[in-house]
Amino acid sequence: MTAVDTLERFDATIERLGVVLSPDDSPAEVEGVLNPASAVTRDGTLLLYPRAVAAGNISRVELCRGVRSGDDVRFERLGFALEPSAPYETRTVSGGMGCEDPRVTFVPVLDRYLMAYTAFGPDGPRIAVAQSSDGYRWERLGVVSFAPDLPQGDDKDGVFFPEPVISPNGVRSLALYHRPMLRLSTMDGRGAVPTLLALAPQERECTRIGYVPLDAVQRDTKALLQVRESALVLVPDEPWCCIKTGAGTPPVRIAEGWLSMFHGVDAREVSPGKYAMQYSAGFVVHDIERPHIVRYRSPEPVMVPEGIDETHGIVNNVVFPTAICELGERSYEIYYGMADARVGRARVELAAPNAGVEEPAA
Repeated sequence: MTAVDTLERFDATIERLGVVLSPDDSPAEVEGVLNPASAVTRDGTLLLYPRAVAAGNISRVELCRGVRSGDDVRFERLGFALEPSAPYETRTVSGGMGCEDPRVTFVPVLDRYLMAYTAFGPDGPRIAVAQSSDGYRWERLGVVSFAPDLPQGDDKDGVFFPEPVISPNGVRSLALYHRPMLRLSTMDGRGAVPTLLALAPQERECTRIGYVPLDAVQRDTKALLQVRESALVLVPDEPWCCIKTGAGTPPVRIAEGWLSMFHGVDAREVSPGKYAMQYSAGFVVHDIERPHIVRYRSPEPVMVPEGIDETHGIVNNVVFPTAICELGERSYEIYYGMADARVGRARVELAAPNAGVEEPAA
């Protein structure tokens, strides 16, 4: 990477706008409503797809419609976009199952909304994909598979880029974030902290970008499930994200490249052998043509848990951005999980592109 590829700074302001969804006392949300995807329909309607968690950690993808009134927005629950029914979403052992943490991206080259979500079934967490022509009705495509030379097994945080890009091997592709998991952390997250920190950062849970050749997808959208390349992009090597990094919002095109908010996890020892986790968020900007080139990454978090709604819930001390909606030029609305219990809303205003920094060629 040369100096031209990097941004020396990236300035933005974030204004929290409060809670927009809390559990409604229904059985489907008794263990939280959190980590939503979003989409804007062809007629301009804002849709939100929060994860609704029933007793026993059974997850569904809810469907909500946004109704704006000035700067405010409220959401009407319309039912469910996905409920656990496929074999890879259901299991009989305890510990949970279902459809978790969706992200939705509209991909114009396919004229489709794509939902990547975590299917928690008999094999553990896997990235699954569904498609929709209108944002309301969803068709499952299946579980993503990876070429034999790529990381295999438990995987989360699938998020599609909206436009074709160029893979590291020079193939025009559709790209998606993903986070291969370590079996150690899925079995005993907090207890595994010392072991995880003893690993080199690149051996911890890192955010990657997977690539699916575009030609194959244009012939058959089920080819979206066949990832042929994967590049490491966000290593957990900063104090605020020393345990793991993971994808957050779908990327949006800005002058500097692809902008996304990602999450990072750190841990502090609260008593001998006991650790408390904290989920925070930062910005990442990728090269517009070759997103495995990271032009900017937040050296410090831009959102950390604050206030009772973010510090106390099903899982304490969590901000988890998963949805983004453009409001105007360099102005965005984000939706995020708050302490794994409720959904928050914030406004992000980007400063003008940095003067004197060479931008990537169009």
